[in-house]
Amino acid sequence: QVQLVESGGGLVQAGGSLRLSCAASGRTNVRFAMGWFRQAPGQERAFVARISWSGASTYYADSVKGRFTISRDSSRNELYLQMNALKPEDTAVYYCNADLIATLGRNYWGQGTQVTVSS
Repeated sequence: QVQLVESGGGLVQAGGSLRLSCAASGRTNVRFAMGWFRQAPGQERAFVARISWSGASTYYADSVKGRFTISRDSSRNELYLQMNALKPEDTAVYYCNADLIATLGRNYWGQGTQVTVSS
């Protein structure tokens, strides 16, 4: 099992920045990709960004490219999302994801952290 705990959400004005963190614990002695998803009210959970175990490969949703940066410190089992130039449409609950389908047969999710961007 893997436990994920997000932090760093909050209220920010449009154009501002926030940095989300996700701490992983439990069975973290296997290699796995991690990512961020978000869910706005009345919408489905959507992909935001993904990073490989080594950190060498990153992927972003078109809506956040150039504004968000995903990174990780695998030695500390931590994942980050630096969000710059925030827009009101970025308002959502942000979820940390650990992709352990290959090793444990499932994805793991955190409880989510609220990000609210005011106009």
